[in-house]
Amino acid sequence: MAEIEDLGSSSGRATDRAADRATNQASNHAAQVTPDPTNGASVASPEEPAAENTLKRGLSARHMSMIAIGGAIGTGLFVASGNTISQAGPGGALLAYGVIGFMVFLLMQSLGEMATYLPVPGAFAEYANRFISPSFGFATGWNYWFNWAITVAAELVAAAIVMSYWAPGVPAWIWSAAFLTLLILLNLFGSKAFGESEFWFAMVKVIAVVVFLALGVLMIFGIMGGNSPGFTNWTVDDAPFPGGMTAVVAVFMIAGFSFQGTELVGVAAGESKNPERDVPRSIRSIFIRIMLFYIGAITVIAFLIPYTDSRLLDTDITDIAVSPFTIVFENAGVLGAATLMNAVILTSILSAGNSGLYASTRMLYAMAMDGKAPKIFRSVNRHGVPIPALAMTAAIGGFAFLTSLIGNGGAYVWLVNVSGLSGFIVWMGIAWSHYNFRRAFVAQGHDLSELKFKARWFPLGPIVALLMCAVVIIGQNYNALFGGGKFIEILSSYIGIPAFLAIWIGHKVVTKSRGIRPEDADLSRPVVEA
Repeated sequence: MAEIEDLGSSSGRATDRAADRATNQASNHAAQVTPDPTNGASVASPEEPAAENTLKRGLSARHMSMIAIGGAIGTGLFVASGNTISQAGPGGALLAYGVIGFMVFLLMQSLGEMATYLPVPGAFAEYANRFISPSFGFATGWNYWFNWAITVAAELVAAAIVMSYWAPGVPAWIWSAAFLTLLILLNLFGSKAFGESEFWFAMVKVIAVVVFLALGVLMIFGIMGGNSPGFTNWTVDDAPFPGGMTAVVAVFMIAGFSFQGTELVGVAAGESKNPERDVPRSIRSIFIRIMLFYIGAITVIAFLIPYTDSRLLDTDITDIAVSPFTIVFENAGVLGAATLMNAVILTSILSAGNSGLYASTRMLYAMAMDGKAPKIFRSVNRHGVPIPALAMTAAIGGFAFLTSLIGNGGAYVWLVNVSGLSGFIVWMGIAWSHYNFRRAFVAQGHDLSELKFKARWFPLGPIVALLMCAVVIIGQNYNALFGGGKFIEILSSYIGIPAFLAIWIGHKVVTKSRGIRPEDADLSRPVVEA
């Protein structure tokens, strides 16, 4: 993506260390701590009142698990999964999702190790700040905040479209305004309220997928839904790999976007009641469950619907009847299948908007605490909610939504394009940060036995994940990039990269910050009582 930053001179490093110490005083806001005179360590002080501007740890183990799962299950599975099969065939789709799933597994291992050791609201932005450079952390934080703020707007647009299925005569902006109000209310009452709402949103999605898989298996074996097609759909018209590797690579992009949101567990770790226990549990379960859902769903669709079926090409949520889930449910004789799936998809959209508002609010708050955003965003209410950060994020989401109503919506499209690659850039930052974190951990005399969760296959894991993310980013629109596409087409696909680099390099030039050496990295951590 971009070159590794120079380590810089010793005088520059001394300045950075002083700045890092000041930054760390803010980053320890996740728990109230006092010095222990016996050994100099920091311990939680239950007698002291909660510190001003402090978030509250209200997320339980079940909240953390569902946040991790819910972040990855959405319209990418319920609607776009059929399109991946139509492009790459049944074998190609399974291969693409399997490869990208492995990449996500490596990334979640890296994130799990850091989030368990350093459960702070800034998550990967704070890790980048501590282990890569303050400038990279600055760019990561603002990039992630903007991405999710724009995602909130995108979900408001999608929610209005879905509601038109039941109430076609109601103006779209009314539904969007109503849903934005709902999302704000869900985020107003602290992390526990958010976790509870996300738990039930995710539960609806999980139940829908489980029922789909159960009915699908029964139909594959001919127990219901008429005669089983057997392996016919795997052998017809050049299946299972009709498009070859080119089609598989194209599906990599779709699969990558489908899995985005899994990193939310890192942000939520900053408000987990017991991160040393709950983060590892969530990380260990997320890969198995998500792969079961995605690989299982694609397998069922591939068995029951020919990849040549024209309905699989449609990824527009305005026509819920073409969702592969709807088609399978209708073939199984489920009454009101389209209405059922429309409700599930609406739940997915609200879940994505809810998570987006939460994640971007916490990221803006964390940046303010680290001195990378205006101080006003440090303020929290009695529920531990950063109200100014929530208001700013909701305002940006609402403004972006309004741009979709102006003219032909061109401004909105460009806003979405700017944030399009931010998730993959964050994933690259997670892999890079973890590689540097482990080096720093060892360089400063720590033993790996101190880590409550250790990522597998280090250092190969983060290196492979980093390279795979780079491939996905480059291949975002490889047809235009390598096929002589127009400049404006290439720019619209890749504009997120120069936007990120501009923030990164701009901060570096202004602050003259330098890369962090392993021996200078800040490994201090908040102490959280179980």
